[in-house]
Order: sequence, then C-alpha cells, then structure tokens
Amino acid sequence: MDADREQAAAPALEAPRRGYSEKAALKPRTTRKKIPGPPNAITGKVSPGPQYAARTRAHCETVLRTFYDFHQDDGTGPIINPFPLDRSRRSSRANAHHKPDQPFKPERAGRYRPTIPKRAPRSIPDEMLNALFAALRHNRDRALPAFWVSNAARAEELLTSRQRDAPPGQQLIGVIRKGTRAHQQLPCSTDAFVWLRLYQEEARRDGVPHGKNLPLWWTLWRPWRPLNYDAARAVFNRTNDLLGSSWTLHDLRHTPPYRLLARDPNMPLTDVQWVLGHAHLTTTQLYLPASQDEVIERVRAHHARRTEQRDRPPAPPAPGYNPDSLKTLFGNSW
Repeated sequence: MDADREQAAAPALEAPRRGYSEKAALKPRTTRKKIPGPPNAITGKVSPGPQYAARTRAHCETVLRTFYDFHQDDGTGPIINPFPLDRSRRSSRANAHHKPDQPFKPERAGRYRPTIPKRAPRSIPDEMLNALFAALRHNRDRALPAFWVSNAARAEELLTSRQRDAPPGQQLIGVIRKGTRAHQQLPCSTDAFVWLRLYQEEARRDGVPHGKNLPLWWTLWRPWRPLNYDAARAVFNRTNDLLGSSWTLHDLRHTPPYRLLARDPNMPLTDVQWVLGHAHLTTTQLYLPASQDEVIERVRAHHARRTEQRDRPPAPPAPGYNPDSLKTLFGNSW
C-alpha cells in the first residue's frame, strides 16, 4: 500500500525537473553589480555607472539616520532606528579619548554606511581651460568662468552677487558665502572684469533690468530672469558636449588653489583658506600636493632623462688609464 503511494508521488516530484537541461545548468548567473563606464578621453574622469555613487549613498544614510533619530527622540517614530550606528561605536561616547592636538575622527559611523574612497581635487589644465573659453559663445558665459577661476568662489556663491558688488576700479566682487551666509569681497583678475564689462554693455543695450540692488547675472533671452545654478550648469554641460569633455563647475573652484599654492610659493596657506572660505585649515591642505597632471609630467620628464643618460656615450677615461683595461674590468659602464 505504501509502495503504491510512493510510485504515484514519484512523477509529481520529478515534474518540475523535466525542464532541466545541461545548457540551462551551464548558463552563468548574471550579477547585479555593474561597473561604471570608461574614463573620459579629455578629463580622465570615470563616467557615472547605473548605480548610485558611494558619496550619494553615504549622504542618504546620514539623512535617514538623523531623520529617524529625531522622531525617535520626539516619540513620533519607531522604537528602533532602521539605520543604526555600528555596534562597536554605540557603547561609548564619540571621541572619548580625543587628544587636543589631533583632529576629530568620524567615530559615529553607521552600520550600513559605505566606504567613501578618498580622491584628490581635480583642476583644469591651462590648455583645456583655453579650449573651454574658446567654445563659449556669449560674453556672459565667458565672464562667469573667468570669475570662478580667479576668485575660487563656489558656483552658487557667485550667482548671489548684486550689481553693486562688482566695482571694477577695486577689482573686487562681493558674494554670499554658502555656510555662514556672510557677505565677503573676493579679489579677481583683470580679465574677469573685462568680460564682465562686455557683458554689461550688451545687457544694457538689450534692456536687461539695471539697478544696484538687482542681481548681477541674468538670462540672455526674454523674459529676463536672474540666472540660477541649474541654468549656469546647463550652459557648461552644452560646452562639455561640444568638446567631448566632462568638466564640472566645481572643477573651476579647484583650479585656483593649485595655482596659488603650487605656482606661487609666496602665497600663505592662511590667505588661500580665506579666499576659499574654508572653516578648517586641514581642508585647504588638500591642495598642497601636486595635481595629477603635474605628477604625470614630472614622471615623464624623469623617464626622458633616464633615456637620455642611457643613450649618452661614456666619457673618455682620464689620462694615464688604458681603455682596454677599463673595459675588461667595468664593461661599457665606465
């Protein structure tokens, strides 16, 4: 009786396995992890991949953990934070054994926080910057990068300037700092004010609103609107598409610190900190090492010198030495 039941159940158990084949078994399993695209031929930057970057995931993890901590303390949220801190960091106070002469360490790391790779700030070389200026079509679009490169202001900070904040005689432009929201005047180059004057003459002729308390930067077409960050980035992206590059507006901010620190040894580090608006001097020290392009050029020059020394004929021996004897002892290295 039990044997009959086993024979009847055997075909039913083997039915799902009838579609099995050797070809299906050898089919590799597709992975969900996708690598980013190839690096750009001009800038060397890796194109963004289909997944979010590590910095974006870390920022989202911080926002969510803080959001749930707020509601948990207020009594309006869950009992347990779904984005908790690391178990090894929850038992003690953060920076409990901190030394006064050492910087603070991020000891409040989240359990699901990804590891953020450290990367050096990237500046735009002079030849690439010249090509970028040549691809711009309007004087306003040329004036904006000229100011960004000369005063190291953030992209959104320069767009907060008013028409009264750009006196050409003093070569200063006033901006609203991002963190402190304080008004600060930054020194700029003469070329930047030349492009600004050309843009202002065109804007006045076209009928752009004029007034000392009005914004300095406006759109090029009617209806006139103050230029915002998204519009400035769109202009920069169109230029990148024309050149085939992948520069960003923040790369323009990274360019002046390398020029001030690497190419001008008389520029104090504290002055560069003031221009950049950094709260901590350790942030400004990130620009002290040479840029990637400068290191590559130095290594290439090193290889060129080695090749020149290798191909150079050996110096003749001093008087009194037999060349055949020296060749026997040292070979061709003498």
